[in-house]
Amino acid sequence: MRVAIAGGGLAGLSCAKYLVDQGHTPIVLERASVLGGLVAAWQDEEGDWIETGLHAFFGAYPNMLQLLQELGIEDRLQWKKHALIFNQPEKPGVLSRFEVPDLPAPINVIISILRNNDMLSWEQKIRFAIGLLPAIVRGQKYVEDMDRYTLLEWLQKQGIDDRVNSDIFIAASKALTFINPDQVSATIPLTALNRFLQERHGSKIAFLDGAPPERLCQPIVDYVTERGGEVRVNAPLQEIALTAEGNVKHFLVKASQGKPAYEVSADAYVAAMSVDALKLMLPEAWKTEPYFQQLQELEGVPVISIQLWFDRKLSDVDHLLFSRSPLLSVYADMSNTCRAYANPDKSMLELVLAPAQDWINKSDQEIIDATLLELAQLFPSQIPEQAQLLKARVVKTPRSVYKATPGRQQYRPVQTTPITNFFLSGSYTRQRYLGSMEGAVLSGKLTAQAIDKTAPIPAHIDSSNETSKPVSQSSTNAATA
Repeated sequence: MRVAIAGGGLAGLSCAKYLVDQGHTPIVLERASVLGGLVAAWQDEEGDWIETGLHAFFGAYPNMLQLLQELGIEDRLQWKKHALIFNQPEKPGVLSRFEVPDLPAPINVIISILRNNDMLSWEQKIRFAIGLLPAIVRGQKYVEDMDRYTLLEWLQKQGIDDRVNSDIFIAASKALTFINPDQVSATIPLTALNRFLQERHGSKIAFLDGAPPERLCQPIVDYVTERGGEVRVNAPLQEIALTAEGNVKHFLVKASQGKPAYEVSADAYVAAMSVDALKLMLPEAWKTEPYFQQLQELEGVPVISIQLWFDRKLSDVDHLLFSRSPLLSVYADMSNTCRAYANPDKSMLELVLAPAQDWINKSDQEIIDATLLELAQLFPSQIPEQAQLLKARVVKTPRSVYKATPGRQQYRPVQTTPITNFFLSGSYTRQRYLGSMEGAVLSGKLTAQAIDKTAPIPAHIDSSNETSKPVSQSSTNAATA
């Protein structure tokens, strides 16, 4: 089958990869000049990579690792020491570490919590553990049922005090979903905690060894094109044209880069774009369908990424850090964590501003100034007196992953639509890994499986192909957050 895929992010590229594995011919149409979607990056006039966000890889997600292994690039992940590191706002410049020993789960995570005396008292640790018992004992069904509560409501319901929320869960919520515990569905952080508590290396963190377009997306493109597929950039979708029966007739690609508009016809069609973009592209004839109406209940959350280059080293920490600041979510010194950005003499910090709702319309300079004020609390001995800012870049994403507020889970669509030759892919669709890089990869795999089921399987295709393996399998050292 020939399959047209609108969107060249991780969901669209993953879908294309697993389609060629099943003997199909995908054609990926990406509107931008670079691939990657929410992991896109580009080089500025000085050759530095500007990234859309800080992309950390966690061991709890198997599908990204499986993809990297199949591409032969799993060595591009730089795994860090198994730990979670938090700043201590009340002690500027001091870090608090949850060192996770190499023991079976959940013993390893429990020991890391018991050993840390910087952030929680023994009474708080005991209350925290008791509060988490229902999620651990009753499993994922209980976790999914908690979608009717915000995380803050759930914590209060479990008798977990405000100190645990302020010290742990505000940072976790902002890192996972870009919103605070009084907004985020309890299901999201509880799902992450379940993975961390069930898998030995679940909370282990890695960074890609370079820019995602070169080190992650391009190998997928090479894999797909070597097997007969196509990947096109500067190919923005203008219209989903329909037949008289309401199925997809063709994708109309908008005129771009001096090229006229053109049609792309296929046997099946995939929208692998954000839910906000999809809502704008939906044909009028489909908008009354209950399946498509549920999409109105989903919207992307704004996210801001900041990159700052300094004239000296601010830190030698080779890890992701949870800032616990009012403005920032997580950050990392990429000159330490990423091989391609390594610099022994100067730091390049990459930071996430979250929640970003009140900042998305502010100027870049306002955002940079506010970020530097926050950093003065994290690096009090060097900012602002010692270290000089050489360059700053701000990247705003007005609509990123879906906003995971309570009650949204029921509106996340499956990948198969009521239109027989039209499918969806993206981390907002229904899959167990929520809005994340891992969720995008898994959704692409599920979409490819759904498409493959609509066509007879040729005799030469091996039914034991990886795309038919369970997508929830655990792994010892895997994937992304």
